[in-house]
Amino acid sequence: MQLDKNSGNWIMQEEKQEKPRWIGGVEPPSILLNATGTEVLEYECREQPRLLHDLIHAYKGDPEIRSQLQALRQLLRKSGPVLFLGMGASFCASFGGSVLLQSHGRMSFSVDAGEWLHYAQSTWKQAALSVLLTASGESAELVELFKIGKEQPLGLICNNTSSTCWTLADNRLPVLAGPEYGNATKTYTNTAAASIILASEILGLPWQQQAERVLETYAGTLDRLFSQRNELETFCRGAANIEIIGRGAAYGSAVMSALCIREMSGFRAAGHTGAGFKHGPNLDVDNTHVAIIYAVGRAAELGFKLSDECLRRGGKVVLVSSEDGQRTENLLPVYLEAVPEPWEGITTQLVAQALTLAWIERNGCRLPPRFQYGKMEQ
Repeated sequence: MQLDKNSGNWIMQEEKQEKPRWIGGVEPPSILLNATGTEVLEYECREQPRLLHDLIHAYKGDPEIRSQLQALRQLLRKSGPVLFLGMGASFCASFGGSVLLQSHGRMSFSVDAGEWLHYAQSTWKQAALSVLLTASGESAELVELFKIGKEQPLGLICNNTSSTCWTLADNRLPVLAGPEYGNATKTYTNTAAASIILASEILGLPWQQQAERVLETYAGTLDRLFSQRNELETFCRGAANIEIIGRGAAYGSAVMSALCIREMSGFRAAGHTGAGFKHGPNLDVDNTHVAIIYAVGRAAELGFKLSDECLRRGGKVVLVSSEDGQRTENLLPVYLEAVPEPWEGITTQLVAQALTLAWIERNGCRLPPRFQYGKMEQ
């Protein structure tokens, strides 16, 4: 209501309706607007091979992206750590970049952006470069970090080129995953790839051949795992809890795997490092427990040892590795073709996506598709 200055009476006014803030600034096609959460998840998962292919080839040859990669590398004018700051799926996707830098002698960390904003600002000048990662580009914490970090060497990896973060950033890389309406599947995959490529460029390492090797098998791996999804779901059915364990870049995948399961199905899964699992959740393993273990990369042998320990305690194990294994009542081996480190942070995620899809096909999807941005707040 509003007071009429002439009559002194209160009059009704129509509320102003804001225009829809479509995800990525693009109105979805009607086929998606009318799709269920289960249908959207499968649709977006199956987009990943094409979108990953497009990102890799754009990062190889697009002049603007090549220029941005070079600019980010030149920002590293001092010693100090390279930070990857994100939240949720973006935080998980950053481990490919930070782990690759660590493995080649450059100090680097993946850090929760919310924690950094509230507790670590006083140390920020010690960082050589901070790369902020956000799918929406509108998360309040990331926007605030750009506003207060103007004097810091900053980069951005973002899926929304119409966003506030994109506008605020001088050095920015696109995720090229398109609008995403369900779980962060394709944005996780492409953000992880962008992080790996950026870290490779910082180190001066060739990455193109490794990326092509991943592309050679990625689509086939997705199809095979999705065809096995009911077997995965049947094996995990009835579990009281699911713990997902990975090391290196696969740790980010383990946390993202748990987020995918929890968000879409409502089942309480959790992601851990191998050491983190050993010093805690490993203590309550019994016949109600399922561990999904990513036994990949340089620490694969530790994954096999952890699998044996869980089995001795009576737990069930989904063992994901590049080795063939014999299935038993409590062990489900899942073959995953070996890829160059740290690209396993991308391929391992397909296991959780397949399991999640089977789970919600059987029990229903907890999360409806989200087509518009809501209010972004801390």
